Amino acid sequence: MSELEKELHTQMVQAVEGIKDSKKMGISFSGGVDSCLLAKICQDLGYNVLLLTMGFEDSHDVEFSKKMAKVLGMNHEVEIISEKTFSDVARKIWDTINVDNLSWNENCIAFYYVAKLAKKNKIDQVVTANGIDELFCGYNAYRDSISEGKDVVLEMMNDKLDNETRMMKAVNQITSEFGVKIVQPFLSEKFVEFAKTIPLEYKIKDKDDLIRKHLIRKLAISIGVPEESALKLKKAMQYGSLIHKNLLKVKKTWNMNF
Repeated sequence: MSELEKELHTQMVQAVEGIKDSKKMGISFSGGVDSCLLAKICQDLGYNVLLLTMGFEDSHDVEFSKKMAKVLGMNHEVEIISEKTFSDVARKIWDTINVDNLSWNENCIAFYYVAKLAKKNKIDQVVTANGIDELFCGYNAYRDSISEGKDVVLEMMNDKLDNETRMMKAVNQITSEFGVKIVQPFLSEKFVEFAKTIPLEYKIKDKDDLIRKHLIRKLAISIGVPEESALKLKKAMQYGSLIHKNLLKVKKTWNMNF
């Protein structure tokens, strides 16, 4: 493990330790590199962890998360989204957050089901890996900005961090219905400050870089995250769970535009 990987690991451990309470910890889990890395850190710290996954039946995230949870040897629960009630849930969330933004609505819907699952398992705090994609150039949009120079990338990073922070407030507004709080250790001020000091070449190479998040992936492999997860291309929660597909379908019946 390189010195930079070691320092990143230390900072991530400290960020996670900073949000832990004394009760059982839930982790929002897709099986992707970010949630696997978070889960492995918590496992190595000896925390009482339950992995929580939601999605429509046979969706990518439901199937892949089961596989990765088994490899990690961690307890795992899945919430299958009902097609019968999805439209009502989605509309209720739209009315509650009142934000004309498809991604915000999709994420709020996703975490609604995560929180529902957490409550079933008597968990009142769910930890997520939100912030890694923003800070380590996980999004495809970073490929466009890298050609325009470092300053453009950093400006995009700040915009995405601001959006993520505001969106997670809306998420917690939704999950409060279940008495569940969603926390993001990698959006803490200290971790964000550290992550911004990591040179860009450890995050993204150029406009053709489909992998990205290179340092995160290296660290993940170093601490025992399965390579199948660590090297897997990003698939956002709303796509992997099939929420995006089903929301586009049901919103047509609302006669509204996102």
